[in-house]
Amino acid sequence: MAAIARLLGEPARMAMLEALLDGGTKSGRELAKAAKVAPSTASEHLAQLQDAGLVTAAPNGRKRAYSLSGPPVAEALEALGELAPPKPPRSLREATTAQLHREARTCYDHLAGSLGVAVCDALVAREWLDPADGGWTVTARGVQSFGELDVGIEELRQGRRPLTRVCVDWSERRPHVAGALGAALATSLFQRRWIERRPGVRAVAVTEPGRAGLAEWLGVVPDGAGGWR
Repeated sequence: MAAIARLLGEPARMAMLEALLDGGTKSGRELAKAAKVAPSTASEHLAQLQDAGLVTAAPNGRKRAYSLSGPPVAEALEALGELAPPKPPRSLREATTAQLHREARTCYDHLAGSLGVAVCDALVAREWLDPADGGWTVTARGVQSFGELDVGIEELRQGRRPLTRVCVDWSERRPHVAGALGAALATSLFQRRWIERRPGVRAVAVTEPGRAGLAEWLGVVPDGAGGWR
């Protein structure tokens, strides 16, 4: 734990990890820009993160594409975000980006932010998920309802990844749904074009069809204050 803490204590390395929290891949040059360091310095940081098993790299032509090594890394970073003190924005751009992230974002491969928490609350309220032992189980009603969104619960249960995991949202200080179900649900919403990625940030935008679909499907609507309920 001390070795990992030393790695995460370097602002440039943490900035790189945060840039990869959207679940995608980025080049070393892109991560250098995110961390505001020279490409040669970024390469040294990325080598250390690889050695620690926090990121992986795959050939991408003449370059390498970096990504987080898996969901546990993303969940650990999200948990650290919950413990971290708020960072006052230093510009209008930083304030706007922070607000967009609080409203709706991805945490690696599942929904987070106010939207992710609102969806989680709705799944429990509609008895698709049953809170049990600090987590959730999918009910019979949930199996049928998720299937209508092309999320096959029985298929997900056959995988190696846990079906559901509790991920405490750093901005809302409340849980959202992670695990195989959280990832499959986010994928379904992207494929239906109910949500789409905002360029250059980890935040996502809810489209007009998405607003209608979320309201009809789960009763999730804007709260009038830049969030969801």
